[in-house]
Amino acid sequence: MRSTPHILVINGTKVRRPVFVLGAPHSGTEPLARAIKRAPGFHLTTGRPEVLRVTYAFARRPAIAGERERGAARVLRDAYAQAWQVSARACGECPADCRDLGGLPPVPEGEAPAGDATCVDPRGIARFADASPDLIYSADVLLDAFPDARLVQVIRDGRDAVADMLDDERCLAWFQPGLANLDTVFPNTFFGVEDHTERTRWPRAATAVKCALRWRGAVRLSAKLRRQVPADQLLTVRYEDLVAKPRRLAADLSRYLDAEVSRTALGGLVRAVTGHEQGPGEHGVGSWRDRLTSRQAAQVEKIAGIELGRLGYRLGSDA
Repeated sequence: MRSTPHILVINGTKVRRPVFVLGAPHSGTEPLARAIKRAPGFHLTTGRPEVLRVTYAFARRPAIAGERERGAARVLRDAYAQAWQVSARACGECPADCRDLGGLPPVPEGEAPAGDATCVDPRGIARFADASPDLIYSADVLLDAFPDARLVQVIRDGRDAVADMLDDERCLAWFQPGLANLDTVFPNTFFGVEDHTERTRWPRAATAVKCALRWRGAVRLSAKLRRQVPADQLLTVRYEDLVAKPRRLAADLSRYLDAEVSRTALGGLVRAVTGHEQGPGEHGVGSWRDRLTSRQAAQVEKIAGIELGRLGYRLGSDA
């Protein structure tokens, strides 16, 4: 059951229709987050520590959110009440990724932020947003905390996502024995391990297999969201469409958010991330063909072939 509406005020502005950008790891949420950050009146954050502590607690131990019921929503809402504050001190505590989104230089370790630099003028804020990693696992709590929230979820070819995951030390760190909590949480949505065969094979599984399980688990949550959330509260974006048709996607996003998302800016952001507007690049569409070995590609398709096919991605054997 959704909680009753709760009025949250940040820097004198009521939080109405906050926007949350969701997706599997390395699904390509960054260009969308940057474009929303630049939309007039928006204040978007990502990776704030107070938010990550709560969302990862819910992601890794879903029972916490279920047992606390409405208390979970209150905890998450309180985290955002702190994360969305705008001041030189608050912005100085932002992680490097968040400061980069706002065009602020990183703060050297052990030093205080210089001057009164903030990523946005609090007097111009009308809407709030967040694009922290792995929010997909807290989607239910987000909607309980903010019943009028707008969700934007990004879907990407799992093979491209896995190729990026394999190059990301922070992402791979979750697979370390001390962090993989399969002994205490099973089935485990965060790691995508759903049956006893997968649980038994996990310690010896190749890294590409573990990445594929994480992608598969996240897109299954995305499919569940699509079935359960009203159409006016969820927009699903394909990364491949974002790359090929950024201007059209910007128009769709503007209508959905009731805000002006720059078509030119989104196109430029996509080119900056992918290397060029269409086709393979370092992080582009289909780059998995050059970045995964044939064995790794086969492993991903074996684990997530059903989901890849359901989403319209051709498998290697069909190409």
